[in-house]
Amino acid sequence: MAAADTPILLLNAPLVANRLGYPDLSGLDLLELFAFVHPARFCVPTPRGLAQALELDEPEGDEDVPAFLQRSAGALVAACEDREWFEREGAWSALQSLERMRWPWAQVLKPHVKRPERAERWLFATLPEWEEAPERGAPQQVELPDDQVLDQLDNLTGEGSEKRDGQRSYASDAARIFAPRDKRDLPHIALAQAGTGIGKTLGYLAPSSLWAGASGGTVWVSTFTKNLQRQLRAESRRAWPPKRPDGTPPVVVRKGRENYLCLLNLEDALQGGFAGRPAILAQLVARWAAFTRDGDMIGGDLPGWLGTLFRKRGIAALTDQRGECIYAGCPHYRKCFIERAGRDSAQADLVIANHALVMVNAARGRDHAQSPTRVIFDEGHHVFEAADSTFAATLSGQEAIELRRWIMGPERKNRGRRRGLSARLADIASYDDEGGEAIEAACEAGAALPGEGWLQRLNESEPSGPIEQLLFAVRAATYARDESGGQEAGYGIETEASGLPGEVIESAGAASQALAAIRTPLIKLGGRLEAIMAEPPDWLDGQGRARIEGARHSLSWRVDLLAAWEALLERLGGPADPEFVDWLAVDRSDAREFDVAIHRRWLDPMKPFAKVVLEPAHGVMLTSATLTDRIGAQAGDPWESAIQRSGAAHVETQPLLSASDSPFDYASRAEVLIVTDIKKGDLPGLAGAYARLIEASEGGVLGLFTAIRRMRAVHGRIADRLAREGLPIYAQHVDPIDTGTLVDIFRDDPRASLLGTDALRDGVDVPGRSLRCVVLEAVPWPRPDILHKARRAASGAGGQYDDRIIRARLAQAFGRLIRNKDDHGHFVVLSAAFPSRLLSAFPEGTAIRRVTLDEALERIKGGLIGEEHSEAVETAGIADDKPPESPA
Repeated sequence: MAAADTPILLLNAPLVANRLGYPDLSGLDLLELFAFVHPARFCVPTPRGLAQALELDEPEGDEDVPAFLQRSAGALVAACEDREWFEREGAWSALQSLERMRWPWAQVLKPHVKRPERAERWLFATLPEWEEAPERGAPQQVELPDDQVLDQLDNLTGEGSEKRDGQRSYASDAARIFAPRDKRDLPHIALAQAGTGIGKTLGYLAPSSLWAGASGGTVWVSTFTKNLQRQLRAESRRAWPPKRPDGTPPVVVRKGRENYLCLLNLEDALQGGFAGRPAILAQLVARWAAFTRDGDMIGGDLPGWLGTLFRKRGIAALTDQRGECIYAGCPHYRKCFIERAGRDSAQADLVIANHALVMVNAARGRDHAQSPTRVIFDEGHHVFEAADSTFAATLSGQEAIELRRWIMGPERKNRGRRRGLSARLADIASYDDEGGEAIEAACEAGAALPGEGWLQRLNESEPSGPIEQLLFAVRAATYARDESGGQEAGYGIETEASGLPGEVIESAGAASQALAAIRTPLIKLGGRLEAIMAEPPDWLDGQGRARIEGARHSLSWRVDLLAAWEALLERLGGPADPEFVDWLAVDRSDAREFDVAIHRRWLDPMKPFAKVVLEPAHGVMLTSATLTDRIGAQAGDPWESAIQRSGAAHVETQPLLSASDSPFDYASRAEVLIVTDIKKGDLPGLAGAYARLIEASEGGVLGLFTAIRRMRAVHGRIADRLAREGLPIYAQHVDPIDTGTLVDIFRDDPRASLLGTDALRDGVDVPGRSLRCVVLEAVPWPRPDILHKARRAASGAGGQYDDRIIRARLAQAFGRLIRNKDDHGHFVVLSAAFPSRLLSAFPEGTAIRRVTLDEALERIKGGLIGEEHSEAVETAGIADDKPPESPA
């Protein structure tokens, strides 16, 4: 009650409110003040992090935090009066708007932010415009001698640094992909496994920078996680300056459109599109937009915690989430961050992208001359999953309603600037009769797609239109055939797309005709736009041409999408296609339905990947610390799965296989403890084990779960107990903080612990004392869904297929523990049913003990690693010959 009635000074209001169980808590949040005073500056959202950002003394304990918050507020307010405050531009105008919105800090700041002598310019007038650049020529064909590559590696690692044999051989192998190609559609392919600590980033940046400088070409480095993108940007500064003499950047980070601030969305938000708290967020984002490096809102220099302070999805609403861009029709087109990134990457020496963007760009890039031809896939073990998602087809209610909005515009009752084809191409319709007729026909046919309230109509058995009728039949068939038990548990349910009832097949035929009726006028419209570009009218200026070019690209994408949906529907009721896996699904969360879908996946997604990405390229490398299968003493080739999951098996060339072992001494630095006395399904016992392990380790624990529900239950049981002992614990899907910021908090506080799921198994790089114990709640068996069972059957390997997946997951999880040569710690698995055949997932020589929880606690508390050999110790790399065990 006191908290509700008092304007409290606090740090991260949503998190504090969540911990107190009082969601309506509000007050003077120092993070909002920091975002106003220092936009685009990094800050870990904790007292310790704020102290470091403001160069203040850190509070020694929790009892010192209240006084520290007052000192921090004073320092931030004082910064506004500092003559050296370089973020002053625009602050006074923003504060006037925030005062009208009754932002709590406005009255505090008002006396300290002086009115400028000259009127401040509107944000959109201050942003620089990008300039057109001549097309970059094709790269020269050059060879990279080994001695030059190694010299460049020495330059990047620095004078006096240790020359590591593994890194040098790795760099030489990476250079092979830059050799001139011998035959068309036969790229140089390298699969390079580099153990943790090899220094693979500089290992491939050395030949990349050498080749880019000698050839005038562009190298693309693709990652799976945003954390590695940030690391790559920092490492690249050793090889390239921030700017060239002409002011252009030699290194560019590229992401999907949905990651960047859309200036038109921001303008709408500032001019009344947002109300209440989201309107305050828009003002703070506008402050950031004036100082950002590249407009990247997700993983860039926008504080990851800013959006979570405002609860609703305000950040997403300020990006181009749904392909709604109007390109040159936008008044801010010449200042657009997305367009700038695209143009900069065309002239860059190094483009840092992600797997999905590289694949999409190769499949449907607007300019094939800019398609990546030299690509390095870091975190290469994730290329299979990225290809699986990229080349999938999903006809769902959510996807269909997005297509309807793109064609017809927003529903009448909805606010926003989104416009349909008629509004977007009004001038074309008035100039070209055939084009206008095609737009009108597409809009008329688009009415067959689901509209607002489609899910409620399905629940009420009142579908409207052929697509909703299909989704209604799919939903009914999925519920009727489900045998998973997911209905009662509240999980999503699915069923095979075979032996379907007549209602589904009949409605699929009608839906296919409706989709064809949409696709036909869109194809015709694309032809008319092409004709206009070929013989442009006098009034069509450069911006108009760019807008039509953008519309043609969007049309092509939607036509391909519709064709994929039609192909999917035509297969229902027919013979199975051995290349694909089809199934029906009802997506649910906590028993609440949110989508109904028909899915199609490639049985082997590396086939389209090889065709679309590998064959057009000249050189490709996939690299990772866990590329091969660690099969230990079992028969088989450890490279077999890497070759299959890289796509190299579908290209008629022999890949270069390269392996560099980690230099770390795992035998003396790490130990695996398999706890044998925690019963499966014993939630109180599991929670108690986590609490005791965190207490024994005094924090620094990364807890990995295979189910969100169990993670939430464990967190709820132990968070208060640990907090009282000064051991803060954070959790994904519990704390209202994005994952990247949670990792920042965890990294910054050696006494903190973090619970999470798959995203933390791969994307966490926390060297040092902050991560000294990894606790796995169970063996990470793959979920036996329809797609997994089909791929397992197709592999012919039975249980070995599952084992390969589990070993890879265990190796990735273990890889979080030792990040540099001084790290040490324990890897704990709370599962007695841990098959010995999976122990080869851990680095060779690592001590593995099967112990009780009390014994594990004793070893962790005493920091005992690898000592006192006993009969309970097993050695990683030695596997048994037991038959595969069931995940059950």
